[in-house]
Amino acid sequence: MIRLALPALLLPILAAQTPSKTVPPTEDATIQRFRAHAKPRAVAPPAPLSPEERNTIRRFKEAKSSVVFVSAILKGQDPKTQDVQKIATGSGTGFVWDEWGHIVTNHHVISAEIGGKLVKDVEEVEITLSDGKTYKGRVIGTSFAYDIAVIQVFAPLESMRPIPIGRSSNLQVGQSVLAIGNPFGLDHSLTRGIISALGREIATGYGTWIVNSIQTDAAINPGNSGGPLLDNGGRLIGMNTAIAATRGEGSVGVGFALPVDTLNQVVPRLIAKERLVPPSMGFTTMGPYEAQQAFGINRGLVVTVVDPDTPAARAGLKPLEVDEAGRLKAMGDIILGYQGAKTESAGQFLALLEWMPPQGQVVLDVLRNGQIIQVVLDMSKTKGEEKTKAQPTSI
Repeated sequence: MIRLALPALLLPILAAQTPSKTVPPTEDATIQRFRAHAKPRAVAPPAPLSPEERNTIRRFKEAKSSVVFVSAILKGQDPKTQDVQKIATGSGTGFVWDEWGHIVTNHHVISAEIGGKLVKDVEEVEITLSDGKTYKGRVIGTSFAYDIAVIQVFAPLESMRPIPIGRSSNLQVGQSVLAIGNPFGLDHSLTRGIISALGREIATGYGTWIVNSIQTDAAINPGNSGGPLLDNGGRLIGMNTAIAATRGEGSVGVGFALPVDTLNQVVPRLIAKERLVPPSMGFTTMGPYEAQQAFGINRGLVVTVVDPDTPAARAGLKPLEVDEAGRLKAMGDIILGYQGAKTESAGQFLALLEWMPPQGQVVLDVLRNGQIIQVVLDMSKTKGEEKTKAQPTSI
């Protein structure tokens, strides 16, 4: 191809004669013409619900009024005004156990957590029912070993709608389940799945294991703890308790529920007696806060009192000694282990006592005069169950 070089003087003239690019007027006209057709679209006829969908909807509607929102509250003091304030430390799910206003949830839902460690139970709880009304609740029973708490809610008894109870002993892998809860504070959320496995062991926050737990792929997230796991008939078969999560992620489709057969054994005992009280071994320990403040001890249990003529006294367990003015004369034994398991906190120790009640010979790992020794208690001569206090802890 031969290109002809045009004189520079002709370029402006040619440019002036070239038509400029403009938006075709037909675009605006098209938009305006089609605006006249704006109206709601015709609704397609709905497809009929499948029997499975109808059953899921029915079971959710039936169970919804039995599922509650649990708010855990601590009391704190405003540093400026010195006024006592309520501080929400967490929330979770619970469900109505019976017609007498007993609510069941996980123990870790009503525990205050500091630095990732459960340190104490909250002073108050608030229970919000499915109708949106909130009532005061009081924790009346706890189990560290099974991660269960029972709350008495002070709501009208006619509002109580207990969930029907099923069995977990005859469940099968593959059967459908429904989980209802309050994930991330979103109340009454429903997820569906199947039983993925049975007979799982899941760890509590207190060094014990919940056996025969149910594994499910129904989505369970933070806030679902304490919520019901239902079978296709709407019966309670478990309490959603834990998830398997990778670092930095939430639910990955592996959730665990405490089996209802365990709930049906433990909850009535907690309602009747407040705690699963093991036989007394005859000693009292100092509360963890007091031990840390007084001696800088944040691991193990400081023995403060050993009752005479008890397994602890006969084994030679030593309490701390103080003078008449209350000044320390000699440090007592510090219990670091029970039956081979570490006891780094009072909660962990109480959980181990529930999980492995003291009987026969009990071996305590004790720190005494800078050395760890073993103290063996003979429980065959104990006089049976005695009352146990929480703080300080009488064992």
